Amino acid sequence: MKKYGFLFMTALLAFACAPKPSEETMPKKEIGVQLYSIRQVIGNPERYAENQADAFKALAEMGYTAVEAAGYNNGKFYGVDPAQYRSDLEAAGLKSLSTHIGKGLSPEELATGNFEESLKWWDQAIADHKVAGVKYIVTPSFRVPDNLKDLKTYCDYFNAIGKKCSENGLLYGYHNHSFEFEKVEDQVVYDFMLENTDPAFVFFEMDVYWAVMGRAYPVEYFRKYPGRFKLLHIKDHFELGESGMVGFDAIFKNAETAGVEGIVVELEGFSTGDWKTSMKMCADYLLYSDFVPADYTYGK
Repeated sequence: MKKYGFLFMTALLAFACAPKPSEETMPKKEIGVQLYSIRQVIGNPERYAENQADAFKALAEMGYTAVEAAGYNNGKFYGVDPAQYRSDLEAAGLKSLSTHIGKGLSPEELATGNFEESLKWWDQAIADHKVAGVKYIVTPSFRVPDNLKDLKTYCDYFNAIGKKCSENGLLYGYHNHSFEFEKVEDQVVYDFMLENTDPAFVFFEMDVYWAVMGRAYPVEYFRKYPGRFKLLHIKDHFELGESGMVGFDAIFKNAETAGVEGIVVELEGFSTGDWKTSMKMCADYLLYSDFVPADYTYGK
């Protein structure tokens, strides 16, 4: 471990001392960023008001082109209305690509299978996200039931949300952690969800790091369920490529099979102690890699 720690710190030093490319020489690839990564900077209304202009400008200058929100609450994004949130992003040259939001079912809804009350909440959420310019709405997690009957109810619920999104010109998906690769009644939860949601209404945003942590192989899922993974969370233990445990080259080689339309970087934490250094390292890892195609754009 000491050896690898030394090598990684050496790489950080080399990165810090290396000449930075100019905007004119920066490769043109579209790369999104999950704003949860910089929650300590803009993670609540007060921080957002104080720091958003500098934070969004910095992300754009690093080479990120779009963002995924993680701060929608009571009709606002990080304390501002949807139109202002979109305007803040566009002022920095960023796209409002996607969002993480969700509403779990009540015990009564699970027991009856009637989730009409929860669906009402989505009407306003969808309307707000249209104003914010979002294309993809993603539920980031849910409390996995302990039986397949209730899990099937959740799949039906996700299908219904997806249908509402589709009727409004948006796409709806689900983002995994590692627990979805565990079993309920001897069935892998993630597989059950893929097989019991309608591809016309529900896509999956695979978090490749959490899939690996769940002892799953992203490429195997791409091949088993082709076309279902419109977004990917590109993540590592810290900065991209740091752990060596996520096979990003194989993931990108099979992105077309997966149906990938966009990639979103997310960091759980920073080994550097500085968010700008760490986020820049991740952007450079993708922008200057051979495994992300040149001129990569969403939808390809």
